[in-house]
Amino acid sequence: MLERYLTAASTYAHWIDYQFLLIAVLVGFWLIVAEGMMFWLIFKFRARDGRATQYITGEETHLKRWITIPHILVILCDIVIIVPAILVWYNIKQVMPPADETVRVIGQQWAWSFQQAGPDGVMDTADDIRTVGELHVKVNTTYHFELMSRDVVHSFAVPSFRLKQDALPGRTISGWFRPNRVGSYDIQCTQMCGIGHGLMAGRIIVETPQDHAAWLLHNSTPAVAGQQALPSPSTVGMDGLATMAEVRR
Repeated sequence: MLERYLTAASTYAHWIDYQFLLIAVLVGFWLIVAEGMMFWLIFKFRARDGRATQYITGEETHLKRWITIPHILVILCDIVIIVPAILVWYNIKQVMPPADETVRVIGQQWAWSFQQAGPDGVMDTADDIRTVGELHVKVNTTYHFELMSRDVVHSFAVPSFRLKQDALPGRTISGWFRPNRVGSYDIQCTQMCGIGHGLMAGRIIVETPQDHAAWLLHNSTPAVAGQQALPSPSTVGMDGLATMAEVRR
């Protein structure tokens, strides 16, 4: 189960992993310091016979520094976290590298459907390929996606890509990913979208260029696939055309 979160299958997955690691290290450090100090104070100033309780107003200068110094250090740590977080957000959400291909992702109760260009490489043409529950993409290729919902709010999440984007009815939301590892990766919906929410799963299958080209040709419209395989008249001589005519008869 944890493999989906440990596997990094997109180019920006490691950016997000490093950001989480940075947060975990800094927050974990201060957690240990704070808990250690708390238990030390509990032990040092525990109730003892013959020892009067000390009353502290909070105005003592020598005690204020126990609050002021850690406060300043925590703010500095916040800056260390915020600066790379802004850079990661900007590079993933605000800047989209040039697309090699575009896919359309549609969420509905309770399935994911996809549309992508066929062998001609152009969207919204006769050879477009439409699938449900399974998206085939090519490794080391930058994809832009157009995300939309047919009914309620869904969330398109691919844990291995570190990708998560809400799909809103009436809006088309753009994003991108670049898979860098061949394999099959889970798609989830991470917004409660109805009684069938738990069944709304899918897969992204990342293939080599050769396997992806074969998949495109196999799954495109048969008539279009035949046109792809048939030589054009400009590349065949008159004798070739006559031979083809004989074959057809």
